[in-house]
Amino acid sequence: MKLRFLGTGTSTGVPEIGCKCEVCTSSDPRDSRLRSSALIDDGNTVILIDCGPDFRMQILKADVKKIDALLLTHKHYDHIVGIDDLRPFTSAKELPIYADRETEMQIRSFFPYCFYKVKYPGVANIAVRSVVNNTPFKVGTIEVTPLRVFHGMMPITAYRFGKLAYITDMSYIEPSELDKLQGVEVLVMNALRFSKPHMTHQTVLEALAIVDKIKPREVYFTHMMHHIGLHAKIEKCLPPGVHLAYDGLEIEI
Repeated sequence: MKLRFLGTGTSTGVPEIGCKCEVCTSSDPRDSRLRSSALIDDGNTVILIDCGPDFRMQILKADVKKIDALLLTHKHYDHIVGIDDLRPFTSAKELPIYADRETEMQIRSFFPYCFYKVKYPGVANIAVRSVVNNTPFKVGTIEVTPLRVFHGMMPITAYRFGKLAYITDMSYIEPSELDKLQGVEVLVMNALRFSKPHMTHQTVLEALAIVDKIKPREVYFTHMMHHIGLHAKIEKCLPPGVHLAYDGLEIEI
C-alpha cells in the first residue's frame, strides 16, 4: 500500500498570501505546501482523503487515473470545497463520499445541485455514506476504520488502514481512542507549528507526546503552517523515525 501526500499545508497554505518570512520565501520546494490531502493506493483501490481548494492542481500533478472513494475528515472549507472538481472521476460511475453527519450537511449546503432529483448534466455524481465511529467498512480491497478525535470542541474523523493511520486537524484524542491506534506502524498526524499552543490544532511538541504513547515505526507530520519553520532545519530537530511530510512525498506501507 502506498500513501501520497497531495498537500501538507494548513488552511492558508504556504506561502501565505502577503507573507515574506523565511519559510514563505524559501526556494526549497518542501517549504511550499498546498492544503492538506492524501491518496491511498494498494494497487487495486485508490482512496482520496479530503478534497480542498487545491485539489485540481494536486491531482494533475499526481497524474491519477481513478478514484474509488473520498474520505472526509471534517466539514471545514479547506477539506471539502474541491468536491466539484471530482467530476472527471464520476462520469462513468457514482463516487461514494464517506463523512460524518455534520460534514454531510455541509456538503449538501455547498453543493446542493449534486443532490437534486433532476441533475444538471455534468455535475459531480456523488453519494454520501455515513461513517460510524469504530465501525470498519471496505472500499474495494481496503478496509477502513473511522476513529474520533477532536478539533477544538468539534469531533472529527481520523482513519486507520491496518498498520497506517491518518489524522489531521486534531487538538485532542480521548484515551479510549488512543488505545485503538496501538499497533499502527506508520502514523500521519497534524502538527501546526513547533511549540506555540493553538486552540484547535496540536503543535509538534504535543504531537510528539502522542507519538511517545503509540510508538509507531514511522511518523509523518502534516497540516503545517509557515510558523513550523524551514523543513531542512526542523527535520534535523526531530527524533529518529519522525519526519515532516511534504507535497508529493510518497511512502510505502
